[in-house]
Amino acid sequence: MSVEGTGKARILVVDDSKLMRKAAHKMLGDEFDVITADDGQDAWGQVGRDTGIQVVFTDLNMPNMDGYELLREIRGAQDAGIQGLPVIVVTGAENDETARMKALELGATDFITKPFTTSDLVARARAHSTYQRVTRQLQSQVMLDGLTGLANKAGFMDRLRQDMAYARRHGQALCLVRLEVEDFQRFFLHNGRDVAEALVLQVARLLRARIRKEDTAARVGLGSFALSLPGGEEAGIAAMVERVQAEIMASPPMHEGEPVAVVLHAAVLSPLTDASLGPDEAMDACQARLDVARESGLAVLAPAAPAATEASAATEATEANVAQPSPAKPVAAEPVAPSAPAPAAAAPARTVASVDEVLEQLQAGRVQDVVPKLPAVIGRLLPLLRLLGPNQRKQLVEFLQK
Repeated sequence: MSVEGTGKARILVVDDSKLMRKAAHKMLGDEFDVITADDGQDAWGQVGRDTGIQVVFTDLNMPNMDGYELLREIRGAQDAGIQGLPVIVVTGAENDETARMKALELGATDFITKPFTTSDLVARARAHSTYQRVTRQLQSQVMLDGLTGLANKAGFMDRLRQDMAYARRHGQALCLVRLEVEDFQRFFLHNGRDVAEALVLQVARLLRARIRKEDTAARVGLGSFALSLPGGEEAGIAAMVERVQAEIMASPPMHEGEPVAVVLHAAVLSPLTDASLGPDEAMDACQARLDVARESGLAVLAPAAPAATEASAATEATEANVAQPSPAKPVAAEPVAPSAPAPAAAAPARTVASVDEVLEQLQAGRVQDVVPKLPAVIGRLLPLLRLLGPNQRKQLVEFLQK
């Protein structure tokens, strides 16, 4: 939700008194979009769902969750937008100086004392909503990519952090997608800035046209993009990305009157519900999948099974993705030819054979024969090892150190 529908700043008034809630509507309703909650628990739920709330007025003494606990939840939120909400504490005769100091220590922005006048309430609502609106405008300017109008990396990481927190809090699936134009720097140098920027704008336009209001698209590098898709289905997202790839290939950018071939790789990571996984780790894990897609000549690398907890399971999942691309892959077949003469499915088989050979030589005590082959073996295993999550990497390191 947002304030765009009404054009008014949205104010949340939290009070267990029905009379006080009605009075707030009457005093603020002409100038503000007023919503109410009858206790802190109700208010906390609304704050988590409604990104349009700009100011919170809250009583201190309420059932279920009082004003102190509401303050604690807001100031401790992972979402920076929620954490920074102005919270005006409404105090009464029963709230002494100690109570006010406690609210101040918990992060209260301002106080207003009962009984108050309409002008008192409106003045505080105006001051804090205006400040919040200006702050959000400045933040949005800093967090947007100047060329495409999509979020930039900083803006995307902030949004991904919010989406991950919300997904975990509500048990909702969340998909992360990374897309990358293959060798974009070379494309830029060979075709010039205008053609390169036209390609970036084309990808941005196609992504923007296919995402929902609750989704976030970003340009996170010169030729790299990312999507955060709450509640997304992996298969549907992979198909959507493939359609974008197909449109890029069907209508490539032009340079000196000739079409320029473009290869776009993508990877999908889901469901991002592991509490130990932060936004940076999620982006790194998705980048590792993208590296596998690029090195294997795949258009899209999407999860084929639930996340494995052991290194061997991660390896098997990777081999299954590489060896058995989706049947509907008109776009997957194109990138394979220029990158490698052999089919992508052969790569995992060669890696396993090399590992078996090295293990046999180690068991036979032929260490000197193994040493020259280690760089090649590690290079072939690296894309698979990158798929491991932070905990899996830690377990693998501990196992190898034994």
